[in-house]
Amino acid sequence: MEDLETIIFEIIIHGGNARALAYEALEKARLNEYEETDRLMEECKKEMNLAHNTQTKLVQDEVRGNDVNISLLLIHAQDQLMTSMAEQTLILQMIEMQKEINTLRNKE
Repeated sequence: MEDLETIIFEIIIHGGNARALAYEALEKARLNEYEETDRLMEECKKEMNLAHNTQTKLVQDEVRGNDVNISLLLIHAQDQLMTSMAEQTLILQMIEMQKEINTLRNKE
C-alpha cells in the first residue's frame, strides 16, 4: 500500500481543487461566460473523480485486510471530500439558476 499520508493528501488536494473550480465556474456563470463555466465544471468533475478514485483505493485496501490507520488527518480528508461533493452538486443547481436569472435580466 502506498504511504497513507500521501493518499490522504491526494484526497484533500483533489477535493480542494474540485471545490475551487466549482466556485470559479459559478462566478463565470454570473458573468454570462457559459463556455468557461462548462470547462471549469468539467475540470471540477475530473478532480472530483481523482479524489474519489483515491478514496476508493483506500477503502479497497481496508476490505482486503490491510490495516488502515484511522487518524484525524484521514477524517479531515473524508470531510473535505464529502463537503466538496455536496458543494459541487449544489453549485451545479446554482449555475442553472444563474442562467435563468441572466436570461430574465436580458429580457428587461
